[in-house]
Amino acid sequence: MSLLIVNDLSVSFYTRDGIVNAVEGLSFIVDQGETLGIVGESGSGKSVSCYSLLGLIPMPPGKIESGSAIFDGIDLLQANDKTLRSIRGKRISMIFQDPMTSLNPYMRIGPQIAEPLRIHSAASKKQAKEKVISLLEEVGISDAAARYDQYPHQFSGGMRQRVMIAMALITEPELLIADEPTTALDVTIQAQILELIRQLQQRRNIAVIFISHDLDVIKHVAGRVIIMEKGKVVEQGDTTALFNAPTKDYTRRLLDSIPRSSKPNQYLFDGKSSTELLALNNLTVNYPSQHGQFTAVSNVSLTVRKGEILGLVGESGCGKTTLSQSIVRLVEIDRGEILLQQLPLQTLKGRALKDQRKNIQMIFQDPYASLNPRMTVFNIIAEPLELHNLVDNKTQLNEKVLSLMNDVDLDSRWANKYPHEFSGGQRQRIAIARALAVEPQLIIADEPVSALDVTIQAQILKLLLDLCQHRQLTMIFISHDLAVVRYMADRTAVMKDGEIVEINDTEMLYRQPNHNYTKTLLAARI
Repeated sequence: MSLLIVNDLSVSFYTRDGIVNAVEGLSFIVDQGETLGIVGESGSGKSVSCYSLLGLIPMPPGKIESGSAIFDGIDLLQANDKTLRSIRGKRISMIFQDPMTSLNPYMRIGPQIAEPLRIHSAASKKQAKEKVISLLEEVGISDAAARYDQYPHQFSGGMRQRVMIAMALITEPELLIADEPTTALDVTIQAQILELIRQLQQRRNIAVIFISHDLDVIKHVAGRVIIMEKGKVVEQGDTTALFNAPTKDYTRRLLDSIPRSSKPNQYLFDGKSSTELLALNNLTVNYPSQHGQFTAVSNVSLTVRKGEILGLVGESGCGKTTLSQSIVRLVEIDRGEILLQQLPLQTLKGRALKDQRKNIQMIFQDPYASLNPRMTVFNIIAEPLELHNLVDNKTQLNEKVLSLMNDVDLDSRWANKYPHEFSGGQRQRIAIARALAVEPQLIIADEPVSALDVTIQAQILKLLLDLCQHRQLTMIFISHDLAVVRYMADRTAVMKDGEIVEINDTEMLYRQPNHNYTKTLLAARI
């Protein structure tokens, strides 16, 4: 039986540069209990099409030009606000792509998850809390009762995504729209979440629209799939048949973009004559907690050589991001040494620290949250150049910014645009250009492609490899995607519970892992 029937949906945005046709003539049907996958590049219209069903696109500048979306006899596109509120969050729930900007930073996560249940049911505060804690445990958050009263900023990116999933599932909806629900999750938790959604779907006969750039995930979860490009459907059909024998060049290009090999030979690192650039000695970072203190990084020691790309993998909450932020002194260490070319960074203060910070730059996991929404692309890239006095005049500044935009394949005509006017992949290019501006010796890339679709991901990975080769850059590449790390890294370190449990040449580690935890990670790949 059909639960949702979408017919001839068209959505446009009226911008300063004219009309953008985000979705054109989209039609599909979702039956009870089935999973429909929607795949496409950034800007293809896959998210906009689903947001429009729930009245979540801003109007203006957005406008639904045509179409209908019949859910249980109600046209969602024509429904008034009161009707939509009675459906949204209760009968149709959504897992949003970016948990950090979707969660209220002022609310503890327990009450946030409980909110839709309290609004849409007669559950008491006590009943809601019990259900929240149970669901947090189901989505893989340990010590759920204690974490009920914590805030979003106290969770890792992957854990925040689990909170979002719990919030969407708490009302046990009839239709779940999952917009990149496993983007920020490591492979073991991803497998758990996909299995959890599958079990709930079977038990409650829930229909799922699953939006993802990860074609392997779509192949694993969806019975039918829609391939979108520039707002239009390229092809659709049975997932297995379409993936095994795609009829369109665009679909074949998507499938060919998935990294399935080791690092290309032309980018391999020859470290025979390379010197040590970074050394971490017995690094320890503690955070205060309700029970005293929590050790996020415990006695970590490792070295990175000039020109090397070191991969860092591990589950959410294992300490990867804390370790990377401690290197650039965004997080202060409790014990240990951070030596950059033998200079102890942990001892530096004031001007001395500022001068060294330009030698280590970060590409953050979420380009939307790490770019100032009130600054243009030009000003974002120019800021570090001016801060470190690397240009003498406005002419040099203009030339340098436009050159950096060219290096990361951004059109110079976009220099006066703002971050919200770009797709996820384009925003990440802006973040890369900003990191390159001061010509650093070391770049720490924290999940730089986790939110990108496969074709854009492939472009960014090649861009990073080219930049490392041409600029003689050294990189620490952090990711939960083991295939991406295998494609990028010369050596790979595996973290668990704040410790490095294994480190080896990447191919050796993938082919002959020694530690049981590494074996578990590799076995969990889809």
